[in-house]
Amino acid sequence: MSRTAITVRRLGEADAPAWRALRLEGLERQPQAFGADHETEVAKPLSFFAERIARNPVWGAFAGDVLVGSVGFRVHPGKKESHKGVLWGMYVREAARGQGVAQALIETLLQHADTVVETVQLTVGCDNHAARRLYDRMGFRVYGVERRALRVGDRYYDEEHRARWTA
Repeated sequence: MSRTAITVRRLGEADAPAWRALRLEGLERQPQAFGADHETEVAKPLSFFAERIARNPVWGAFAGDVLVGSVGFRVHPGKKESHKGVLWGMYVREAARGQGVAQALIETLLQHADTVVETVQLTVGCDNHAARRLYDRMGFRVYGVERRALRVGDRYYDEEHRARWTA
């Protein structure tokens, strides 16, 4: 993919087909990076994805009119945990990597998160070195490691638990 201006915006219901395709691509190509699995999500109707976009903010990065990356955010439910939110579902198409897409998505998410929560949490695979470096640059710090957090086939993957505190 040649360098194209990237725009980031919150996704709406009309973006559900493109987001579904992007999410399924991520689940299929990098199953170790997500708690969800391709087989389960591919069976879900388009309405599931549209409802997810409506329920919690999901931002998309676009090269022209093509969705090349996305990230979601949700606030923990309940009075005692509502000061924390979760960055989830980060994925950038391979052709768009190395162009600042992931950083632009995270910056946009953090601008929103900083107005509604004190802490943003995430998990990242211990073997995902590029993502870990990015999260370091973005101010996320490790507060724990979960051994064998995910199992894909016969292989286990460890995950770092990270947070960025604003208060």
